[in-house]
Amino acid sequence: FLLHTIRACGIKRNRGDPSMKKRSAFLLCVMLMVCTTWITSGSAACAAPEIAAEAAATAEVETGRILFSKNGDRQLPMASTTKIMTAVLAVESGRLDEVVTIPREAAGVEGSSIYLKAGEKFTLEHLVYGLMLRSGNDAAEAIAIFLAGDVPSFVKQMNEKAKEIGASHTQFQNPHGLPADGHYT
Repeated sequence: FLLHTIRACGIKRNRGDPSMKKRSAFLLCVMLMVCTTWITSGSAACAAPEIAAEAAATAEVETGRILFSKNGDRQLPMASTTKIMTAVLAVESGRLDEVVTIPREAAGVEGSSIYLKAGEKFTLEHLVYGLMLRSGNDAAEAIAIFLAGDVPSFVKQMNEKAKEIGASHTQFQNPHGLPADGHYT
């Protein structure tokens, strides 16, 4: 493309002619400026991306500065991402090797499940795997009851942890993310 443009402008190759070098350098600079302007003026890189999701954000890792946000301040249900907080609290408890007896309340929790039965025994670590790999709502409930004695007490710990890590616009109502009033981020 460049050689074609140079030839079209009537510039002939003559390696020893200093004016030829100046004209070629000038033409090259003009072409680069034109191409750069053309590429950036209508490119998608300058336009806001089309996002089908109800909300989205892009942040700069080093500074945390938000580069793009769509409905960033809107309260939305967080569904199974709730399980991440449940897993964090389970891992941070330092009790992964302890054996959990599945309580009656955890067996048969609606939605995705690892099909726990009351009275079964698993290590907390195995329940965390069931929680995260199979999205087990029953595992979430069993973990909550094991670590805090009951679901409301565990939810209180989840909300405290959310505030501690700066998730000030997040509110949990359960350990698994099933729809509930006041369960949002």
